[in-house]
Amino acid sequence: MFADFDTLEIDTGEARIFARHGGSGPGLLLLHGFPETHAMWRDVAPSLARDFSVVCADLRGYGQSSCPPSAADHAPYGKRAMAADMAALMGDLGFRRFLVAGHDRGGRVAYRLALDYPDRVEKLAVLDIVPTAEVWDRADARLALGFWPWSLLAQPEPLPETILAATAGAIVDNALSGWGSAADAFPPGVRQAYVAALRDPAHIHAICEEYRAAASLDRLHDHADREAGRRISCPVLALWSEHGALAEWYRDEDGPLGIWRNWADDASGGAMPGGHFFPEESPIETAATLDAFFSGR
Repeated sequence: MFADFDTLEIDTGEARIFARHGGSGPGLLLLHGFPETHAMWRDVAPSLARDFSVVCADLRGYGQSSCPPSAADHAPYGKRAMAADMAALMGDLGFRRFLVAGHDRGGRVAYRLALDYPDRVEKLAVLDIVPTAEVWDRADARLALGFWPWSLLAQPEPLPETILAATAGAIVDNALSGWGSAADAFPPGVRQAYVAALRDPAHIHAICEEYRAAASLDRLHDHADREAGRRISCPVLALWSEHGALAEWYRDEDGPLGIWRNWADDASGGAMPGGHFFPEESPIETAATLDAFFSGR
């Protein structure tokens, strides 16, 4: 994986961010979701590196990045703090303006980047998500049962930390096979890397804090933006799983794209082959779609 990519660690002031960097051209930041790490981009990043200077980063609290102490309001693991890490990372690498794509939790960091740093994000791609406030405002039994990390991992400590520590393998297997994805998209070495990332107590706590922030502070930030009329000014590409739940759940809002058009001035997109983890199931299609969007083709 990432044979022609350099590894680097950047101190953002609050966290130490691990990343891989390869290719040349405009800066393109790729952000992962749960329970993954930057390794989710292993089959997408090399293709994109032909046209872009690609940066695949571990979010704070995930993978090989550090786990800063949290706080009562979970702010150190809110998407605003995580977005600030990524703005600092890209600035340190010399990218004043850059492109960003985020899947799952990384998508939430990515759109917060576009809202908080509109002068720095040129284009945004969000993969298999709608904004956090929209999810919680419409939450029902389908979310609680289908995407259980939203409710389980947001519970007060130490319950979710205890569950993750005792069942890391089962958690990863359930996520990778239970959200419309094909199990063979995840080689044993990749699966083991995801499991290992969930066995460290500091990372377990950090991940739970990130979900707690999503259930509280991130919602407040989204609501404040909406009430103030702040919108995403750069072009947005919204992609979602053709076998996943988003299109069905948000059918009354014209699907995920209909929701994103309430948040962005210029939003386009559509369904992708595969389940929730379609970048790993369908890397050729994902890379081609992202390349065309970011290149303007």
